[in-house]
Amino acid sequence: MGLIVKDGYPLIGACLVVTVLVGYFLSWWLGIIPFILALFFTYFFRNPNRRIPHDPKVLVSPADGKVMEVVEVFEDTYLHQQCKKVTIFLSVFDVHVNRAPMAGEITFRQYTEGRFLPAYKDSVGYENERHTISIKNDTMEIVVTQIAGLLARRIVSWTDVGDTLEQGTLYGMIKFGSCTELFVPLDVDICVTKGQHVVGGETIIGRVKDE
Repeated sequence: MGLIVKDGYPLIGACLVVTVLVGYFLSWWLGIIPFILALFFTYFFRNPNRRIPHDPKVLVSPADGKVMEVVEVFEDTYLHQQCKKVTIFLSVFDVHVNRAPMAGEITFRQYTEGRFLPAYKDSVGYENERHTISIKNDTMEIVVTQIAGLLARRIVSWTDVGDTLEQGTLYGMIKFGSCTELFVPLDVDICVTKGQHVVGGETIIGRVKDE
C-alpha cells in the first residue's frame, strides 16, 4: 500500500468534489469546510513507512497508540489458555492501520457485531464490535483483536484464514478511534509498560524467552 490507505481515497475524493462544487456555486469561504475534512481524512488514513525488525524472537506492536494495560488473563475466544494481554488505545490522531506482530499463518478469524462504547472502557472487548485473528508460526500462536470505539463504525480486514503474513504486514484497520488487544503466551517477556506510547510495526512489544 502507498502512503494513504486505499479506503481513504473515496472520502478524500468526495470532500474535494464537494469543495469545488460549494466554492463554485455558493462561496469559496464555505468550501473551506469540506476542504478541511479532506485534509483530515488524508491525515487519518495515512500509512507512514515503518522500519520493521523482522526478528523471529520479537513481537512488534500491532498498532500505534497508548498502552492501557498489561495483564494476565484467560483468552477464551480461540486459544483457551492463560495469556499475557496488552491493550493499546488508538486516539483519533493515531495511525489506524494494524500490523502483524509476527510472521505466520492466519489460523482463525472471527467478526463479532456489538455496541460502540468508548474504546478506553474496560468492557469494550466484550461489548463492542470486534474482529479477531490468530497468527501461528513454528514458535507460538497469538491472538490480535481489533475493537471499534465510540466513533469507529467499521473494522476493515484485508486478509483471511490461510493467508501468510510477514512481520509488520498491514492486515487491516479500524476507522476512527479504537482499541487493539494482543494475547501472547505466558513465556513471552512483555517489553512495554502501561502509559507508554507504541508505534505499530516498530515498537518491540514482546520478546521470546531464550531456552
